[in-house]
Amino acid sequence: MASESDRIARAGDYVLGLMNDMERERAERDLEIDPAFRDAVVRLAERMHVFDDAEPEERWKQITQRIGDLPQMRSSGLGDAGSPAVIERLSQRPHGIGLHALGGRRGFVVAVGLIVAFALGYLAGKL
Repeated sequence: MASESDRIARAGDYVLGLMNDMERERAERDLEIDPAFRDAVVRLAERMHVFDDAEPEERWKQITQRIGDLPQMRSSGLGDAGSPAVIERLSQRPHGIGLHALGGRRGFVVAVGLIVAFALGYLAGKL
């Protein structure tokens, strides 16, 4: 017997159309005989039906709003009523990591400095 998380994952694959033909046929047979799987598919399909009529940008806003409304996405320590959702921070532009994040001359200077440092280390090891 499948666990609840496996059942939900399989229902999600079925609703989103991520199954190959053999898996889909098995899932459709299970819909007829397994009421728990059928209920999971129906619940998931109903939740996703909300996004059918919305434009792509509106869908993303709805998704982020629903995620932000989850209790586990609230910042701790500020209280439930006025705490900002963590999802708002996720939509901001990330700060890059690595040399490519420095950009322009600064990245070039750092790269040249590293090349010079490795070359000097190589030459010092040869002596």
